[in-house]
Amino acid sequence: MLTDFLLASLHHLLVFGLVAMLVAESVLLGGAIDRRVLQRLAGLDMGYGICAVLLILVGIGRVVAGIKGHDFYLHNPWFHAKLGTFVVVGVLSVLPTVRFLRWRKAAAANPIFVPGDAEVAGMRRLVRFELILLAAVFVFAAAMARHGGL
Repeated sequence: MLTDFLLASLHHLLVFGLVAMLVAESVLLGGAIDRRVLQRLAGLDMGYGICAVLLILVGIGRVVAGIKGHDFYLHNPWFHAKLGTFVVVGVLSVLPTVRFLRWRKAAAANPIFVPGDAEVAGMRRLVRFELILLAAVFVFAAAMARHGGL
């Protein structure tokens, strides 16, 4: 019972950390982008990736060692919707990660480098879309917790 509580608590904390980092990325992408902002974006994105990996590992722990048991999860369509949407968010997050690293490299080579407005706006829209999809993950989690029923 304690294991389930600890796994659930850690799972929720990691989700909130993930959301906080995406919100911070979105806010930073809404302002002027300079070398310092690029470093912050890269740091946030690394934290986001670490949270996402830990979230998956803790989620696996919940399926394997949680009170509800793996049958609850594997036969719950909302679990599959939640997991599938989370995978889509993860795939979408690859582009900002690559872009932030590219921008940082360009700024290291050229101290006056500033990414184009259109490129920044595109990354801001993508990060905000990831946040919308994470909201869907929350909805699927709520449906899943109700034993598969609405």
